[in-house]
Amino acid sequence: MNTSKNYWLLKSEPSSWSWDQQKKKKTEHWDGVRNYQAANNMKKMRKGDECMFYHSVTEKAIKGIVRVTKEYYPDHTDKKGIFGMVDVTYVKDLNEVYLSDIKADPFFQDFPLVKQARLSVMPVTLKQWKKLINMSEKNERI
Repeated sequence: MNTSKNYWLLKSEPSSWSWDQQKKKKTEHWDGVRNYQAANNMKKMRKGDECMFYHSVTEKAIKGIVRVTKEYYPDHTDKKGIFGMVDVTYVKDLNEVYLSDIKADPFFQDFPLVKQARLSVMPVTLKQWKKLINMSEKNERI
């Protein structure tokens, strides 16, 4: 049994579900995912895994961290009953890390956010996670 924590990045359009809404609500289900690869990533999520919350479309920036608090279960918004969702809980804000800064760093050339920009749920390696946290800590823009 693998007991190590995994790391993820969750993308949301601020007009659909924003970081401010997540912070206010604390815990919310991550529903509406209709991409099989993203859904398969969600199936791999375990309680305690940490996820970076990313605003797509307008800001294109990592905003903060949420933790998986309920593992994959049926998505009530999927009328066909094919897809599922997880619950995530607000952990903390981060200084924003922008996609442009991520793309400018050769370290991230194989990062899913750069290679598969449309994927809404993606794995993050521990090395990538640590580097993104470091970038956030150095970023004065908040």
